[in-house]
Amino acid sequence: MPATPAWPPASTPRLFIDSALGEGMAVPVDGAAANYLGNVMRLKEGDPVRLFDDRTGEWLAEVSSVSKRSLTLAITAQLSVREDVPDLWLVAAPIKKGRIDWVAEKACELGVARLVPVITRRTIVDRLNVERLRTHMIEAAEQCGRTALPEITEPVKLGALLRDWPADRTLYFADEAGGLPFVDVAKPGPAAILVGPEGGFTDEERVAIRAVPGATGTSLGPRILRAETAAAAAIAIWMAAAGDWRSESR
Repeated sequence: MPATPAWPPASTPRLFIDSALGEGMAVPVDGAAANYLGNVMRLKEGDPVRLFDDRTGEWLAEVSSVSKRSLTLAITAQLSVREDVPDLWLVAAPIKKGRIDWVAEKACELGVARLVPVITRRTIVDRLNVERLRTHMIEAAEQCGRTALPEITEPVKLGALLRDWPADRTLYFADEAGGLPFVDVAKPGPAAILVGPEGGFTDEERVAIRAVPGATGTSLGPRILRAETAAAAAIAIWMAAAGDWRSESR
């Protein structure tokens, strides 16, 4: 007998809905999302859509009505609960537009719980569109099957960040002046990775960071990395050594 096709199909579009979802709900969709589903994907009544809300998990819905500029989705079943994510923050100095967007996308894909933009002495970006970064994270989550989104905060100055640093959270910072190999010191538990701007930290900032209880200067290897590459590499190292990439945590 022929195999029963998987349902919903792997090609089913995914959409983030910024409100709590539940079985039996009717979800109106308009704007860019409606244009994507109706005009790009050409969905019609009865076609499936996956929805997630960063609260309850992922849901299966089907198109119940379609009009020129909007459509309605009827939720039929829950596919999964919201995924657990390790308690890891990425604290990163804003870099040029395009590159900081990439950092936000990869932070979401790699499983970071919170993105904290930090303003340092050598930060060259003085304005940051937090909503744009959130949009990039939502798009990454939609494409990669994530059911949890990183929280993103407003930018904070380094001095204020360090002054209010929580005592129970380990602070690893990528120190271009040298530090312990990150793979050797990464450990489970509440943690944050601090990555500086293109020009790195000043000597004064480095001293202030190291004065924070639990702060550890780390090395990401023998090669010089751009700020965005250092952020992605550090997250990957921590996830592999102490996060949910470890085989025993699956």
